[in-house]
Amino acid sequence: MDSRKHVLFICNHNAARSQMSEAWLNYLGGDWFYAESAGFEPTEVNPYVIEVMKEEGIDLSEAECDDVFEFYKEGRRYHYTITVCDQSLAETCPLFPGLVLGGRMHWSFTDPESFGGTPEEILDKTRLVRDRIRQQIEIFITNHK
Repeated sequence: MDSRKHVLFICNHNAARSQMSEAWLNYLGGDWFYAESAGFEPTEVNPYVIEVMKEEGIDLSEAECDDVFEFYKEGRRYHYTITVCDQSLAETCPLFPGLVLGGRMHWSFTDPESFGGTPEEILDKTRLVRDRIRQQIEIFITNHK
């Protein structure tokens, strides 16, 4: 492990909220933190997430969805694991079964996969989640660097 604090963001599919969280923490706090993300049932990164993060200068077009069990089998260790499922799924949101050095946290964000409406309406809702995640990441950096 390098001198930075390692953080794992977890959500069921690793397709939206955990991807944005990982990207924001590496982008804003890369001097102090190294972030990864994974899910229990990884799929593909949500195209609306790719688009709204691109608006902020972060390219997720090549991002892959990772399996949390693979990270566990590899023996990865983290200072923090943060689940980012919405409040309705908080009780079933997956936890990393491996060693966590600092602590576990839960941040509740609505899943962009659940958004309906026109493409522009979905983008607008996804932007709101993106911006809430950024705000939470900024607080995390201030409190934990």
